[in-house]
Amino acid sequence: MSSIFDVMGPVMVGPSSSHTAGAVKLGRIARFIFSDTIKKAEINFHGSFASTYKGHGTDKAVIAGILGFKPDDERIKNSLEIAKEKGIEVNFSEVQLRDVHPNTVKIVLSNEEESVSMVGSSIGGSDIKVIEIDNYEVNISGKLPTLWIIHKDRPGMVGVITSVLGSYNLNIAHMQDFRKKKGTIASSIIELDHAVDEYILNHLRNIDGLSLVRYIPPVVN
Repeated sequence: MSSIFDVMGPVMVGPSSSHTAGAVKLGRIARFIFSDTIKKAEINFHGSFASTYKGHGTDKAVIAGILGFKPDDERIKNSLEIAKEKGIEVNFSEVQLRDVHPNTVKIVLSNEEESVSMVGSSIGGSDIKVIEIDNYEVNISGKLPTLWIIHKDRPGMVGVITSVLGSYNLNIAHMQDFRKKKGTIASSIIELDHAVDEYILNHLRNIDGLSLVRYIPPVVN
C-alpha cells in the first residue's frame, strides 16, 4: 500500500527532495553538531550537487538548514540574504570526494574559537546520511534522537555510557562504534527512542574518558 508520502513526496520548499529537502536536513545536522555561534560557513559540493546546486537551490537549502530552518520554511529562498544579515560569511566551492554518493556536501562551520567539518549525502526522497564528522567515520540518518560521543577506546567505556542512558530509561535503538586505531580514541553514534535533555547531557559530559558529547535531534519534518 502506498502512503501519502509516496504519492506527494516530502513537505518542502524547492524543486527536488534530494537537492532541496535533503540539503536542508544536512545543514540542520551540521548546525546541531557545531552548537555555537557561526561566523563562517564553507560549503563544498561534490558530484551532482556540484553541477546543479545553483539551478536546484541546493546552496540556499544548505544555508537554510544551517540557520535552523526546516524543509517547508518559506524563508529558504532568502537564506543567503538572511545569513549575511546575521554576519555569517558564506563561501561555496566544488570538491572531489572519494567513494561517496553523487549528492554529497562537505560543510565546515567555524568562529574565532572552533570549527567543525561534516560530510553528508542526500540519498533520495529527502533521506540523508552523515558519513563523517571531523574526520571520524559516522553513520547518522537524522531520523531518531542521536548522540555523537568521542571517548577513550578502553574496556568498559561503552558499558559506562549505555548504563547511564539506561538509568534514565532511555532505550537504544541503534548503536555504532568507530575507531581510528585500537586503544586510542573512539567515536560512538547512539540512536535513541526518546529525546535527551540537558541534565542527561551534562551527566555524560562529566564522565571520565568522554571528551565530547553532541546531541542531534531528529531533522525530519
